[in-house]
Amino acid sequence: MVGFPLLSLTIFLPLIGALFVLAVRGDDEEIARNARFGALWTSLATFALSLLVWTRFDASSAEFQFVERIEWLPAFRIAYVLGVDGISMPFVLLITLLTPICVLASWTAITVRVKEYMIAFLILETLMLGAFCALDFVLFYIFFEGVLIPMFLIIGIWGGPRRVYSAYKFFFYTLAGSVLLLVALLVLYDETGTTSVIELASHPVSLSLQRWLWLAFFASFAVKLPMWPVHTWLPDAHVEAPTAGSVILAGVLLKLGGYGFLRFSLPILPAASAEFAPLIFALSVIAIIYTSLVALVQEDMKKLIAYSSVAHMGFVTIGIFSGSQQGVQGAVFQMLAHGIVSAALFLCVGVLYDRMHSRSIATYGGLVKRMPNYAVVLMVFSMAAVGLPGTAGFVGEFLVLVGAFQANTWVAALAASGVVLGAAYMLWLYWRVIFGQMTKRTLAAITDLDAREAAVFAPLVLLTLWMGIYPRTFLHVSEVAVAQMLQRLAPLKAALLTGL
Repeated sequence: MVGFPLLSLTIFLPLIGALFVLAVRGDDEEIARNARFGALWTSLATFALSLLVWTRFDASSAEFQFVERIEWLPAFRIAYVLGVDGISMPFVLLITLLTPICVLASWTAITVRVKEYMIAFLILETLMLGAFCALDFVLFYIFFEGVLIPMFLIIGIWGGPRRVYSAYKFFFYTLAGSVLLLVALLVLYDETGTTSVIELASHPVSLSLQRWLWLAFFASFAVKLPMWPVHTWLPDAHVEAPTAGSVILAGVLLKLGGYGFLRFSLPILPAASAEFAPLIFALSVIAIIYTSLVALVQEDMKKLIAYSSVAHMGFVTIGIFSGSQQGVQGAVFQMLAHGIVSAALFLCVGVLYDRMHSRSIATYGGLVKRMPNYAVVLMVFSMAAVGLPGTAGFVGEFLVLVGAFQANTWVAALAASGVVLGAAYMLWLYWRVIFGQMTKRTLAAITDLDAREAAVFAPLVLLTLWMGIYPRTFLHVSEVAVAQMLQRLAPLKAALLTGL
């Protein structure tokens, strides 16, 4: 163990909180109240710990920091290794920020099996943090697959009418892809004799083997992202999941796919990544245009935002495989921005659903007259989703398009059409829900945001504007790590592609 185990404490503190919530006793009302407060205070303490890690993080270094290592299975060279760099550090903060927000968002919405619900969320937080901090492939795979279990329960128990179908579809889609990831892991271990992420990144692998391993990685990460055409599980999962489940699903779990490409596909399989980049570009462009058109015809607000997520993640994959500093940094920034904005949009839908128990766009209209504060909040996040300059959504898309232009002009031009389509479906949604005449009598008594909901949205609004107005705060964190990764990949990629 190197130094104080700050990362381990951050990762496993939610698990300790889950054990505390599990031990809660009393009547149903007392159990529910204590479970809510136990989960809230645990998640806030975890967020405070992550801020401590952030303040001690040296953004000028490209190396992994806060590294912890314990020999786990020394006979097989498998160890418990944790660490963060400029690519993973921002996602740790994203997870620890969204978890207490999810607890607050579920405060009154979840009334059945509250204790079990809070335990599932705390366990999910531990597994998500572990996946972004693991530096051993076996350890990463355990965390990476582990997130499926609490998310499956959250959708299947506390979801909508078709929750069981959606939960199984989510589980089997993501599990099927991950089986190939496990096979690739075993092959890599047999080839290199190590599961260390750091050692694997510097270990040469033949181009023929790289191709097969890359396809196995792709099968897992593309489903998790998700990329077209393996995206069909996402709209069902979002529609049936409780609001907080959709927040975590869109805000964090989708990012595991993009992070997998950045942490494993590019560094370990650089030549194959360059060779398959045109395939990624083609699938990403199709995803951006096709799912944007599908979003235009949706009548369910959650489905519209779910399809928009697939389109926005298309920009992420283009940026990752553009091979340029602007493109890769833009992809990291876009994942962070999407994690904030999409989470906020699902929370906005949840506010209306809690009041009217309907996600249909046709149910609403003229809400600005009764919910002016809500109208402002939804406007901020809608404009960020569109990519309005001055909001978080603009910076990442702009950098990705710059990187895409350097790689392929047609890819950049076609991807840019997604910005136009995104403006069309988000403005259409906002216009139908917020403006117009309030003709429906059921809306006459609808109320504006309360204090708890305002507390949920306030940090997300501030972050959305902060990331748009002063993106340097977040870009400089990943700058050195991305530059070093691309610098190391360039000669190896060139040598392998020329058969040397």
